[in-house]
Amino acid sequence: MRVALLYSRIRVEERLLAEELEKRGITHELIDVRTASWNCGHAGAWSRFDVALERCISQTQAVTAVKVLERFGIPCVNPSRTIETCGDKLATTLALEAAGVPGPRTMVALEPESALAAIEEMGYPVVLKPTVGSWGRLLARVNDRDAAEAILEHKATLGGVSHGVFYIQEYVRKPGRDLRVFMVGGEPICGIIRESQHWITNTARGGRAGVLHITPEIAEVCRRASAAVGGGVLAIDLLEDPERGVLVSEVNHTMEFRNSIAPTGVNIPGRIIDHVLETGSRRAAAQIESKPVASREAAR
Repeated sequence: MRVALLYSRIRVEERLLAEELEKRGITHELIDVRTASWNCGHAGAWSRFDVALERCISQTQAVTAVKVLERFGIPCVNPSRTIETCGDKLATTLALEAAGVPGPRTMVALEPESALAAIEEMGYPVVLKPTVGSWGRLLARVNDRDAAEAILEHKATLGGVSHGVFYIQEYVRKPGRDLRVFMVGGEPICGIIRESQHWITNTARGGRAGVLHITPEIAEVCRRASAAVGGGVLAIDLLEDPERGVLVSEVNHTMEFRNSIAPTGVNIPGRIIDHVLETGSRRAAAQIESKPVASREAAR
């Protein structure tokens, strides 16, 4: 088994994953996609890999690399469908809505005037998010019309990809925390509670992580959310609504997990590598079965 670990920056998570591969004696290569290139018509040296684990920070770089490797028949964790869906909050919302997964009410608009009308239709407070982004950046809780007009004007003036679509979500009055469940191969492996005095609870923004007991309700909602976006290795963020129960707010495809290993007691990088090796093994088994009988006997 030969594994390609694709990255654009080595973080703690990538080091932990590489250490897990090294500990198991798995042949692997760390590949900086910023220095790589691909001949779209011929796999060439890339055919030496049985499976790829994508850990790029850039959405564009991740999708590009994975789509080409998939074209070469190399399975990737995560697949391009999952990356494309989870990397765009609107695409995620539409996939979850189509699958009937419960989530906060969401509206989108393309101009400040229609965005203001949508906000007032939804009712204050609301949360404005960029459709692409992570770590809780550029989120704004809008409490009244004055704030809405100011923020919409700022976004329209700034322009750019992060501000071109007005993604408006209801503000769920969560109990000072939200939940994150880590999914591998469609199943929950562990979860954390992220608590903060601030309404943004990301651990990257100072939220405190504690262990989450995954109830049957949470597990089922997360399985459905994972299937809706294409599966793989995911972190699903949940909000607790006092009347509707748990709601899926976001699904993350290249999540950080360094702060979640200790509180959960789960070897998260180990579970990810288990899934990567299983994915590669399925490809190898399929290749053996597709060979003529004589070749299969020789391979055995």
